[in-house]
Amino acid sequence: MQSLLGEEADRFAHVVATFDRVRRLFGFKRVELPVLEPTAVFARSLGETTDVVSKEMYSFEDRSGDSVTLRPEFTAGIARAFLTEGWQQFTPLKVATHGPAFRYERPQKGRFRQFHQLDAEILGAGEPQADVEVLCFADQLLRELGLGDTVVCKLNTLGDPATRSAWRDALHGHFAAHRADLSEDSRDRLDRNPVRILDSKAHQDWPIVDSAPVIDDYLTSEASDFFAAVTSGLDAAGVRWERAPRLVRGLDYYRHTAFEFVTDALGAQGTVLAGGRYDGLIEALGGPHTPAIGWAAGIERLSMMIDAPAVEAPLAVIVPMGTAAEQAGVRILAELRRSGITADMGLRGNMKKRMARAASSGAAHVIILGETEVESGTAQVKDLATGEQRAVAFDMLHAALSA
Repeated sequence: MQSLLGEEADRFAHVVATFDRVRRLFGFKRVELPVLEPTAVFARSLGETTDVVSKEMYSFEDRSGDSVTLRPEFTAGIARAFLTEGWQQFTPLKVATHGPAFRYERPQKGRFRQFHQLDAEILGAGEPQADVEVLCFADQLLRELGLGDTVVCKLNTLGDPATRSAWRDALHGHFAAHRADLSEDSRDRLDRNPVRILDSKAHQDWPIVDSAPVIDDYLTSEASDFFAAVTSGLDAAGVRWERAPRLVRGLDYYRHTAFEFVTDALGAQGTVLAGGRYDGLIEALGGPHTPAIGWAAGIERLSMMIDAPAVEAPLAVIVPMGTAAEQAGVRILAELRRSGITADMGLRGNMKKRMARAASSGAAHVIILGETEVESGTAQVKDLATGEQRAVAFDMLHAALSA
């Protein structure tokens, strides 16, 4: 876990502010979700056998003996809220949120046990245009962060239920024929979920994965048409994408579109944003059939890739000398801030030190107050760029600084 200050905090805030601006452009409503949910929300959504549920969640019993979990991601909580908070009445519902999530895993570059995610979802829309919409949102976010040339969208289809069932059977037969050569994890996944073997990190599995049946051989005409509609929509919108036929989502409720935006700027762990269509999730949680699609992105990872934002500097810094000047400075400071001018006032030091700190803050002007200025009601305003200094009446400071 980490604490942020200065440029790191500014980068983080810039990612969030950009996300918030883009989600407004796309009409996604901001939602807030609990950090803590019943463990069953995540176990049922993510799957009891996934590494997240079995190895990485921060779960514990509360004082009543109920098992609760710090959220490891957002989609499960959004699905739970969709069912319990009556959000079905608003479908199709476009929502977005951001905040902390928690996973107990090995820390690595850009990955922490308390991390932060951006999240965007469309619930109640089964049309290919919903897929295009969330992908365009992701693409524009990355472009506005200045990452459009360094990140590539990898895209695949997981087909409809008929496609996935036939493909899964073919994968099971293929991997079963190579059972003895598979890694222990892949042998364990073989009967439970052979699709997940395609995402194996074990080198010994890779040759077997490379020769596995591809989903295109099992696509129904409906699934093929759906994917074609998504890709043509992306082309029309000018979103660059590459086909990634081995890109999968392991859980059975995933359908059709799966995608990752990847980069080589972060080493081996190059995914910065990922998502897909999960038409079966709401149903798996006991709700009605509700098509949905969404994505999540790590704020820390995006923060590491962007240029440092411009330093936030006050327009003016007040340098008071003496008790009376400090009192006048407090009043002027409050009036400037209420009128929308960013201003600050040093807390200590002689005039030389205060002037030096004002200059190092990046301020454009210094407002100098002494006994003479307090008595006359006129401050000395110095332009730090030109060195020009002039007298300005207290009640004209706002106008002078705004000019």
